[in-house]
Amino acid sequence: MIVAHGVEGQKVAVLGWGRSGRAAALSLRAGGAEPLVWDDAAPARAQAEAEGFETRDFARERGLDGVAILITSPGIAHLYPRPHPAIAAALAQGVPVDNDIGLFFRSYATDAWHRFDNRPRVVVVTGSNGKSTTSALIHHVLVAAGRPSQLAGNIGRGVLDLDPARDGEVTVLELSSYQTELARALTPDIAVFTNLSPDHLDRHGGRGGYFAAKARLFAQGGPDWAVIGVDEEEGRFLANQMAEGPADDRVIRISVSGRLEGFGWSVVARKGHLAEWRRGRQVASVDLRAIPGLPGAHNHQNACAAWAVARTLGLGPRTIEAALTSYPGLPHRSQRVAEKDGVTFVNDSKATNVDSAARALAAFPRIRWICGGLEKEGGLAGLIPHLGSVAKAYVIGREAGHFAMQLPGIEAEICTTMARAVERAMAEAEPGDVVLLAPAAASFDQYDNFERRGEDFTAEVRARL
Repeated sequence: MIVAHGVEGQKVAVLGWGRSGRAAALSLRAGGAEPLVWDDAAPARAQAEAEGFETRDFARERGLDGVAILITSPGIAHLYPRPHPAIAAALAQGVPVDNDIGLFFRSYATDAWHRFDNRPRVVVVTGSNGKSTTSALIHHVLVAAGRPSQLAGNIGRGVLDLDPARDGEVTVLELSSYQTELARALTPDIAVFTNLSPDHLDRHGGRGGYFAAKARLFAQGGPDWAVIGVDEEEGRFLANQMAEGPADDRVIRISVSGRLEGFGWSVVARKGHLAEWRRGRQVASVDLRAIPGLPGAHNHQNACAAWAVARTLGLGPRTIEAALTSYPGLPHRSQRVAEKDGVTFVNDSKATNVDSAARALAAFPRIRWICGGLEKEGGLAGLIPHLGSVAKAYVIGREAGHFAMQLPGIEAEICTTMARAVERAMAEAEPGDVVLLAPAAASFDQYDNFERRGEDFTAEVRARL
């Protein structure tokens, strides 16, 4: 556990009793604070009370009396589309609002660090797509190279559940826009921006607000190194804002669109080949095409980011290449779950929006595509240019018919259920085909989360092998 600093003797409001809320309350109590907890769900409040925490409705009159700060869970809206009533009360009364990420950055460094030979470092990864894989890949490379490392944030453990830092340890955090937009302290040593595509726009008041939430990691955090994907305008703008000029090698630009000319440091991947460039000279390269855990250009972008981070941490090219080769991939993210009679089955249930699904479709030459679910804002128009590799679509979800109508030019079969979609795709697949689950939609019309959807796909495939 990371013990909260600077809170001794203070009353601290904790809003939300999920993973981050519970960890924050425990951290605050360990740091000598008096946590007060509220969750809108009565069973969650009962759990908090069973663990010895006082519950209080902060939205009621005098509910924030004596409170020094309010720590809110990331999923609770604080501005758009409207603030939660407890946060609205805090804003009206001038009570500072923070989250567990801000609390982590204020508390991670301790006096014990003075005894370390090598200062611990924090790497933070954000972006629309690829941040989970990039974070896990960085962690994997470090562990494979014998460097102590922990992985947390939006993946794996909550940030306050981490163990206290060890000598020379590198902590890798995946942070969503929900986590970066509010944290009052953001001080990573290395910050990574993968890419940007429309997502969570209602929460951020539009694309500009969404980008601003992620850019706070750089503008507020002032990292020593910034690794920035520049294949979209927002990334190019961010790199320009962070760099003193094109030769500033504290900013490492990454791209899968082509060579980046005239910059001090860049890592690019084209046609499956990663190349590192320093001051106009190629200094390292690796062939990514044979690495099973990193299929497609989107994963090659993730590899570029991980490569850049590992290089800033002093790892050599051959060490990094060996680690990339052994990367097993993450569940539900381009995960190869089976292969039979020349047909490969890939679970990319995490492809919950149009952009991430388009990246998945670009990774394979001939696809039996299982798609559908709860559509996100904007529809499917952005997918149309990326359907060339689709032999046939098998559409699931309660609104499968409406989803299929938005896929012109390809054959689409209304299957509704995962079981039917897998059955039909397997029956029609030919050697060389990939049966790909990349829904381009949220899961909540049929599943609790995208993990359950991916698990269902995997189970249905394996039951028929």
